[in-house]
Amino acid sequence: MTDRVLVSPAELFGDGVFETVHLRPDGPWLLDQHLARLSRSAARLGFTASTDEAAARVAALPPVITESALRIIQTRESLHVTVSPIPDSVRRERRSGIRVLSAAVGPRPPWSLSAAKTLSYGPNFAARRWAQAQGGDDCLWVSLDGYALEAPTASLVWLAGEELCSVPPEEAGILAGTTAAELLSRAGSAGLRPVFRMITLDELARADAIWFASALRGLAEVISLDGVARARSPWSPRLSALLGY
Repeated sequence: MTDRVLVSPAELFGDGVFETVHLRPDGPWLLDQHLARLSRSAARLGFTASTDEAAARVAALPPVITESALRIIQTRESLHVTVSPIPDSVRRERRSGIRVLSAAVGPRPPWSLSAAKTLSYGPNFAARRWAQAQGGDDCLWVSLDGYALEAPTASLVWLAGEELCSVPPEEAGILAGTTAAELLSRAGSAGLRPVFRMITLDELARADAIWFASALRGLAEVISLDGVARARSPWSPRLSALLGY
């Protein structure tokens, strides 16, 4: 006898989108921005996200005592809202920093969904496992012409003098980072100038500080890039506090 399949075809083949939201005791952080990105991602797959229903389900959730991971998962056929604990490894990376290895990625085809947050995350996790097998913690994707792009599950942020920078999503063809965008929008309150620009890997290595930004980690400082150790930046706790982590 065969087991009954409980997943839909869309879920089985990764034909859907999702968002991971930092759920705090005072509520979900940047929920509107995450729902807007969910809608944009769904549009790239050719369907409409149920953002109003998702917001209603989130509003009906009981409050949490400690920070948690809120996930909104949308396919053509279903909507799921789940809450789970944040892994200890995420808190450790936020606190202790990460060792990063770069890896080149080829040109994306016209049908690429790299600018959408889809359920097809197998290659993303494979990239992280590759970095971990090489003695690192995470991976930085770099274009064939040498420009730093993004991490498998995070956006790239760096400090260059008084400029707080991140990669322009549309120009690079990458996912727009919600946490990175929020950080740059608050840069002025820390006396920094927000800048979206491209940067080569060689230029990035000379930056004053480098971080990976994502909803659950907040900011994880890059303490080693391609085996070269980097001094901890005094900006890390200040910028993390700016985001409420």
